[in-house]
Amino acid sequence: MLMKLSLMRTSICGLSLMKLSLMICPYVGSLPEVPNVQEMIPVIDMLLLSNGQKEELNNLDMACKEWSFYQVVNHGLAKVVLQNMKEAAPEFFDLQIQEKNKFSMASDDIQGYGHACVLSVQQKLDRELMQALRVNYYPTCSKPDLVSGISPHTDTSTISILLQEDDFDGIQIRHDGEWVPVKQIPNALVVNIRDVIEIWSDGKYKSIKHKTVINENKEIISFALLLFRHDDVEIEPLDHMIDSSRPLGMYKVRYGDYLRQC
Repeated sequence: MLMKLSLMRTSICGLSLMKLSLMICPYVGSLPEVPNVQEMIPVIDMLLLSNGQKEELNNLDMACKEWSFYQVVNHGLAKVVLQNMKEAAPEFFDLQIQEKNKFSMASDDIQGYGHACVLSVQQKLDRELMQALRVNYYPTCSKPDLVSGISPHTDTSTISILLQEDDFDGIQIRHDGEWVPVKQIPNALVVNIRDVIEIWSDGKYKSIKHKTVINENKEIISFALLLFRHDDVEIEPLDHMIDSSRPLGMYKVRYGDYLRQC
């Protein structure tokens, strides 16, 4: 499986290679809706799943149907590995510009470090990419309540596995008409169902809108493992996900064509 690493910092176009002491906030809009902090996304225990526990499998099915997001615990990744990742990323972004330029990507490569800005949340990373690890850096912002690190969107890929800060809830998801923060469990991974799985499931597992939020006093770093299909792969509802009592909700489409129509 092809794997690429993308180091991305969210900032103003043309300033993405600079270390900013205060972020000039993009995506400023009207006063936001107050998030529902009482809700919490489901938590799935991978150890129970691997042991074939039916109740946990039902919990996973519910999480995919009702939330599209869930946190995974007992996933087998050592805490020291996750901690080393969290410590290494800020060290990179704190390097002098001359050092960081050594890792700058070519203009025809996937979006990442060395690019002036992200042109669109729907920008395609790489037409042949199957797997990528992206490291996101969000500087502090003087008006965090009016800003999204990444504005509300859904994603065209298959699935993402996220690692975020333990002490700041940087992701909010749209659930039952409200924004719900993903309250990070230390060392847990956040899984996000995306468009391809919605198609495979004939719409039973939804790809929902979500956004990232930033902080006034703390720089935020997150990690996202993204899984994609090849351009020429056809995606369609899986046989066992089709309900014969109702019309198909999704239809066969070539993945590359789906990307270009989004």
